[in-house]
Amino acid sequence: MIVQTTPQDALSSILTTINAVAQCSISLRAGGEWGIRFAAPANIKFNVVRRGTCWLITGHQAPMQLKAGDCFVIANAPFDLASAPDARMLPAHDVFSDSDMAARLGDGGDVAILGGSVRLDTVDGVVLSEALPSILVIEGGAAAPINWLLDQLDREWDSGAPGAQLMCNDLLRVAFIHVLRAHLADRAADAEGWLSGLIDRHIAPVLQAVHAEPERNWTLVELSRLAGQSRSSFAARFKQRVGVAPLDYLTRWRMRLAAGRLRRGSEPVSSIGESLGYSSDSAFGASFRRIYGTSPARYRSEQRGGRSLNL
Repeated sequence: MIVQTTPQDALSSILTTINAVAQCSISLRAGGEWGIRFAAPANIKFNVVRRGTCWLITGHQAPMQLKAGDCFVIANAPFDLASAPDARMLPAHDVFSDSDMAARLGDGGDVAILGGSVRLDTVDGVVLSEALPSILVIEGGAAAPINWLLDQLDREWDSGAPGAQLMCNDLLRVAFIHVLRAHLADRAADAEGWLSGLIDRHIAPVLQAVHAEPERNWTLVELSRLAGQSRSSFAARFKQRVGVAPLDYLTRWRMRLAAGRLRRGSEPVSSIGESLGYSSDSAFGASFRRIYGTSPARYRSEQRGGRSLNL
């Protein structure tokens, strides 16, 4: 038997590090005149219109009519779902008061929506939530590759079969990754941020290498070779697209990995630093203080004391 290790890619690495966990949370069936007002979510909301049409209303853009097959992602923004833009809105808390998972509203059931949350690490989750627009809509055509997943999600939701809840959560997570891919494919060529770097032919191989081997003592020369550019051209392109210099990105990623391990585990600080490529505790501590403003040991103590430091 031949066992092959799947190459580590930057998006998978980031989603793993920020503990992105999908969880199905609502099923809504509605008809006639209806409207629901949702508060800004603590986690990323991911919803799919499975049947009929409805309106998505936010303060960020004009009301948008959604149809069956459309997916929408909400990050840190309140929003309304309704039969019409001028419909009377009921608080989501009242609509789902009888059940946290399912609700019916209005007359009939010509509209069906499945939804869930993508829960992120309370500190590192900003890596993704701040990289996404507050409102992201992927229309049915672009979301076509996930139709099979959504059909399976529908069947599992109502099946009551053993393991159905876990199956729904896993299907939702895969669908969410497809939506991220569709969003990447639709981004402007000059868009900034690490998400844009994933689709840049020069930057993407560098991000993949850095995330696959963060402990390696990467040099600008090595990274520029991976990018297929001169050092100066690569450094300028990377900073323009990603927002920070290449080696600064490497340091920040290493420190984010270190911070997560400090928060969640009890391994010695020296072991964490060594595993991330630092030959001495002082070198690791200096890098950590530059990014987080405190020593690794104090960071761990403060986090366990209930304080939160953001990168």
